[in-house]
Amino acid sequence: MTSTVPAPAPPAAEQPTRTAPTSLAPTGRGLLRRARWYLAFLAVLLIGAVTVVALGRDREYPTIDPRSYDRDGAHAAYALLEQQGLATRLTTDPTAHPAGPDTLVLPEPDLLTPDQLRAIAAARHTRLVLIAPGPTALSALAPGIRSSEEDGGLPYAPVRPANAGCSLPEAVRAGDAETGGMLYTSGSRGEGCYPRGHGYALVRTPLDDGTRDVVVLGSGVFLQNGELTVAGNASLALGLLGSQPALTWHLPDYSVPLPKAAHPKTFGDFVPDGWHWALRQLAVAAVLAALWRGRRLGPVVSENLPVVVRASETTEGRARLYRRAKAHGRAAQALRRAAAHRLAPALGVPLRAGAPDPDALCAALADRHPEQSAGDVRALLYGPPPTDDAALLRLADDLDALERQVRNP
Repeated sequence: MTSTVPAPAPPAAEQPTRTAPTSLAPTGRGLLRRARWYLAFLAVLLIGAVTVVALGRDREYPTIDPRSYDRDGAHAAYALLEQQGLATRLTTDPTAHPAGPDTLVLPEPDLLTPDQLRAIAAARHTRLVLIAPGPTALSALAPGIRSSEEDGGLPYAPVRPANAGCSLPEAVRAGDAETGGMLYTSGSRGEGCYPRGHGYALVRTPLDDGTRDVVVLGSGVFLQNGELTVAGNASLALGLLGSQPALTWHLPDYSVPLPKAAHPKTFGDFVPDGWHWALRQLAVAAVLAALWRGRRLGPVVSENLPVVVRASETTEGRARLYRRAKAHGRAAQALRRAAAHRLAPALGVPLRAGAPDPDALCAALADRHPEQSAGDVRALLYGPPPTDDAALLRLADDLDALERQVRNP
């Protein structure tokens, strides 16, 4: 019986030893790891913006809209008037409802057509409240009242709390209120309140025999939800809009193009208020990010070179570069500087600003070797640059000989 001995398996091929990459260049994975927090912040910011837009898409209303619960809406004032027992209604056509003992609020009277303005003037509403009307609406609905700009005054004033400065009962009862915007003159029959220069932010003028009147407001900021609790804004709003048993609030059609503005608007007038706060927050974030990144710039950290390079190879490589560029002057300057740095400690010459004083060094060399004058030593150490390779070699030999004489007198 014979037994077979299995043949020895061939030696396994040696696996090549993996070495860590020695390149210092950043890799894609490293860049992604360093930027992961920035990407996460941008993702959260994008998700938040999309969520805000999605939630508010169906509730976008213009400024001073009684249906809006936003800060610049007017639902709070409208609800307070309802609680006082007024018969309130919203309309998109101010001429569709018969006039009576009521108040008609026109937030954008310039958007109405000339026919609608004539119909409103003939409807004989007890009180008309016009918010920031232009010349066309003023001539049709508020005779005698004109823009302050037409009389040489300021056309516009910033909205801020101000004193009434008149005898109008609603304004006297409210006291200080946030008024401003467009300014108007009161005319011969009207009365102006909240003066700004030569104009007024609120003007009331009687119509016909005094049983009807029109109130012109330069701005409706005091009607906004977010400003209703400031100063006497709520009292002024309820007094002007709640003097009659019924209230009709016109909802303007903002798709109708506005006529040319009575005063030129600046770029800031077209920027929403929320963007101002956003820009300020971005500026603060940029400053904080700069401070955060600036604090990370600490001392230089030494790292081991991925490849060991001998000093002689570095010297030879630099010499080849000098030779290829024919930089005889740069090479001579490097040789002379190195020789001066080595000679100065041996002769007891101190270094000032990283280099020995030329006069002191030359004088010390001349004292050590009287056979060489100070002028010869200066020509050797600080003379003109060589013009060819042969002169550069002679300079190197002379510098070596000088160092040997100093070290081995």
